[in-house]
Order: sequence, then structure tokens, then C-alpha cells
Amino acid sequence: VQLQASGGGLVQPGGSLRLSCAVSDFNDIGWFRQAPGKEREPVSCIRSSTGSTFYADSVKGRFTISSDNSGYTVYLQMNSLQPEDTAVYYCSTDCMRITPFSSWGQGTLVTVSS
Repeated sequence: VQLQASGGGLVQPGGSLRLSCAVSDFNDIGWFRQAPGKEREPVSCIRSSTGSTFYADSVKGRFTISSDNSGYTVYLQMNSLQPEDTAVYYCSTDCMRITPFSSWGQGTLVTVSS
């Protein structure tokens, strides 16, 4: 599976961004992020078969994951962004935990700063 993430950028605290992940094959898709000096952590996931969604506690109520009707583009709507959300965001075929056999996109940088 090939994935390509896009949509990152610089935003002020309290602002919003929408990330996109273009996927070559129908699959569960997760978003992860890695801040400087920290380990990669799960952010959100959407199951392809059921549409079920999952969120890390740190983003619940602020981030929303969704997919288009085809299932080949997955979005991460990020609202009320805070400086601690600054990270490189990756989309993956992993869902909420990293496994050895997954596919990853190239990452898109989100910077939250005034």
C-alpha cells in the first residue's frame, strides 16, 4: 500500500488544519505523529470495514478522522491546535499501534506557533 500525506503547515495556537492521506488501496488508516526528540505516537485511526474511529486521549474532541466515499483519501481535521501538537504527522496502515509490517507515508510537518 502506498500512502502520501499532505496538508501540514504553520498555524497559530487555536487554529485549524486539515491533513490528507492519499491511499493506493482500501485499508485501515492511522495517523501518527512524532515531535522533536520524542517517540512516534498514535493520534487517530479509521477502520475501512466498519468506519469505526479511534483517538488518542490528547486529541479527543479536537481532531476528527474521516474518509471520502471512495475510501482512498483519509482526512484528519485538527481544531484548537496547541503548540504541543507540533510534530511531523504520518499516515500509516497501522491503527493506534506500530507494527513491523505496515506501510507509511512520508510525513507532513505541522507547526503550531504564534
